[in-house]
Amino acid sequence: MSDTMSDKKLLTEFPPVSTVQWEEVITKDLKGADYDKKLVWKTADGIAVRPYYRADDLQRVKHMGADVGAFPYVRGAKNDNKWLVRQTYCACADKQKANAQALDGLMRGVDSLGFCFEGKLEEADLDTLLKGIYLDAVEVNFVGCTCSGTGLTQKLVAYAKKTGAKLDDVAASIDADPLREMTTKGVLADDAFDRLKNAILAAAELKRLRNVGVSGAVVHNAGGTPVQELAFALSMGNEYLARLTDRGLAVDDAARRLKFTFAVGASYFIEIAKIRAARMLWANIVSAYKPQKTCSERMKIHAVTSAWNQTAYDAYVNLLRGATEAMSAAVAGVDSLEVLRFDKPFRAPTEFANRIARNTQVLLKEEAHFDQVVDPAAGSYYIEMLTQSIAEEAWKLFKLVEEKGGYVEAFKSGFIQEQVKASAQKHDSSIATRREILLGTNQYPNFNEVLADDVRSGLAPKEGKEAACPCCCSSDNKPALTGEPLKPYRGAEAFEAQRLATENSGKQPQVFMLTFGSLAMCRARAQFASNFFAVAGFKITDNNRFADVDTGVKAALAAKADIVVACSSDDEYAEGVPAIAEKLGSSAILVVAGDPACKEELQGKGISHFISVKSNVLEMLKGYQKELEI
Repeated sequence: MSDTMSDKKLLTEFPPVSTVQWEEVITKDLKGADYDKKLVWKTADGIAVRPYYRADDLQRVKHMGADVGAFPYVRGAKNDNKWLVRQTYCACADKQKANAQALDGLMRGVDSLGFCFEGKLEEADLDTLLKGIYLDAVEVNFVGCTCSGTGLTQKLVAYAKKTGAKLDDVAASIDADPLREMTTKGVLADDAFDRLKNAILAAAELKRLRNVGVSGAVVHNAGGTPVQELAFALSMGNEYLARLTDRGLAVDDAARRLKFTFAVGASYFIEIAKIRAARMLWANIVSAYKPQKTCSERMKIHAVTSAWNQTAYDAYVNLLRGATEAMSAAVAGVDSLEVLRFDKPFRAPTEFANRIARNTQVLLKEEAHFDQVVDPAAGSYYIEMLTQSIAEEAWKLFKLVEEKGGYVEAFKSGFIQEQVKASAQKHDSSIATRREILLGTNQYPNFNEVLADDVRSGLAPKEGKEAACPCCCSSDNKPALTGEPLKPYRGAEAFEAQRLATENSGKQPQVFMLTFGSLAMCRARAQFASNFFAVAGFKITDNNRFADVDTGVKAALAAKADIVVACSSDDEYAEGVPAIAEKLGSSAILVVAGDPACKEELQGKGISHFISVKSNVLEMLKGYQKELEI
């Protein structure tokens, strides 16, 4: 390219177009339609997301211009985008087996080991669990330990010395998190923070040990929104800093022992922005404590793909969910990441499921090269604006919690629970009405799928067992009841229970699509109705189009249908539906697909069943199950 050509900027011959001009064209094209309703998307947190952003919008983004690895760390707390691949192994019953699985994982791409366990880990248990694992070369994490972790910290220090590990290189974590214990079980030991202080003091020789956990994931998995997860995690972290510094610890000593765990949900760009905002807000919180070292302001983040989004039906869709969630975490620049097994809701770990989960991250690194670019989202008008918006909303909620006396007091008063329950109810309503889609569960189900016996048994409630393996390290003081705990659940559970009820009933209702009239309309409505009823496990008989209503009714009667769905255009319903009703009599339930203008007229003739995109699918299907004695 010549010097003359290289000096020219592309598209300079076109005049710039102002935002006002863009808006004028959009308003004209809307032809009077409401701009906000048509083009502005409201997130679960009420954040208004505009259809487009321009460079002008970034002028109000306060964090613009920040460098990678520099305060406020919105672009990352390190100078690269390398993250650790975590996989967790259950060491509850068989520690030797967990060790073998961990060693195998290390040979297949894992470089961050997680061990969950019950009760206390003794020195002999560590000898078995960590055999062949070099603490100064591999990150080891003990998860599910909601107690103080003092004893385990002491044993880990002793083990590291005994095995000759370079203490300064030992990167490990102990998930001691009494606030998670309080959030999920409603109890908090009187001496919880005293014991946390002792655990931190016990870790003095392991500078890279993070032995205080902060779990935002518990909020996500109870149905909380991204802003709630972020705000309440920050509140938990701030509670730990305040309580520990009150007990004489320097803020540097406390802050550098905290490790945050965030869930990564389905909204790709919002999750990227959430993690970027998390680093920025935490840096500002720690900065207010006047630390001596800037590294204390850096948030250490472990991310885990969403358990709330996972489904039992069409479970392989969980692979797609996990992949996009992992991409969000990788782009956002987390320190470590665990992709949950696709069959985690209903099955014990298998090598196949573990391998797929591992390889999701391996592909992101080795083939997509996500680890080669630092903060690839930087400068994106959309993501930068989302980061700013989420940070602003999370900060407002964080300050509300602080005004109530901090996380513990807000939890005792029921404020935390009220906020999360309200969001969970909105989630549930959106799923029930299919404004929020769980592919394969409340929309586009596999018509022929029946859960295998091992999946059914895996979904059954386990009395006396937690979803994770808790550490039951006892306290000398009896834990005090502080409030109603948050209940983890999956968004798909209500629909799964409904479909299981059909499967367990021993009979499968037959739903017959009586298609007539307009080909385009009858096919569209038949496809809608087929998906609608298949969600509950009903058997669907679809048809292209019958020549007339009489032929369709005869075919429906011959098929011994339990439900007959009239599928046509609104214009043809006024005459066709009453004729179908008369010929069917009481032999089947007649349902009209759509919300036709003649609905009141049809209701006046005794036709009472209508389904449309406005329907509460879950409640309506419950009603049909009841009529069919399921």
